[in-house]
Amino acid sequence: MAVIALTREMGTRGSEVAQGLAERLGLTVIHQELVENDVAQRTGLDRNDVHRLLEGEASLWERWMVDSRRIVQTTALEVLELALRGHIVIRGWGAAYLLRDIPHVVCVRTCAPMSYRERVVMERRGLPDLGAARREIERHDFAHNGTMEQMFGIDWSDPTLYSLVLNTARVPVSACVDQIARMTELPTFQETEHSRAALLDRTILARAQQAMDQRFGSRSLQNGFEISVFSGKVLLTGGSTDEHMIVEAIRLLQSVDGVQGVESKVHHVAFVPPA
Repeated sequence: MAVIALTREMGTRGSEVAQGLAERLGLTVIHQELVENDVAQRTGLDRNDVHRLLEGEASLWERWMVDSRRIVQTTALEVLELALRGHIVIRGWGAAYLLRDIPHVVCVRTCAPMSYRERVVMERRGLPDLGAARREIERHDFAHNGTMEQMFGIDWSDPTLYSLVLNTARVPVSACVDQIARMTELPTFQETEHSRAALLDRTILARAQQAMDQRFGSRSLQNGFEISVFSGKVLLTGGSTDEHMIVEAIRLLQSVDGVQGVESKVHHVAFVPPA
């Protein structure tokens, strides 16, 4: 089942590439509105607030008022859940970074020189001149770069994050579609039992981390809990002075969707008050 994670610079015709892939391969394109709606429902936030936060448009006050960690966590889980469905093109939202280690996922970035992007944006948005288009692009790039840095601590222009980087000023949209479609046919990008298990484990880990944060909040971090998942089995490690919390954490993880079992190696540490 083909899974393509597509990241695009504004004005590089990435949306046309995504649509071309959908038509060629019979895939579903996931637009930002769907992700934002699902994240809003999961977090109980207004969709416009989610949009502003994910696009880097939120004010300092808005960022202070909202738990950005929760937004990042929920967005990551949404992307992973979508990837599990297969037959999909996921645009943006750090999908290429989140899925970069999953063997069957093709991670692509479209880019182009500023002069090309200016012409595309001016035409599409009906802007009066190239200068206005450049300002729009620079504003978008600044906000997007900030979001990726804040969410994942990455430089999204780093080519090593992707399976393929395409300069759409040199490579036409149709040729981009051809190249990516061919990559999905390569043995390297075929879904296997191993690659499917890797994606499922990553998703279970995200579900488990979200469940722990929702139940315990920052206490799960303060108590040094760490979670790893292999073949659906969760390993809980760390140390805590709260024995009841350890038991509650184990029971909580056992209830997470997809978990096949929980092993705890958490050490109960006796609390010694300061002298």
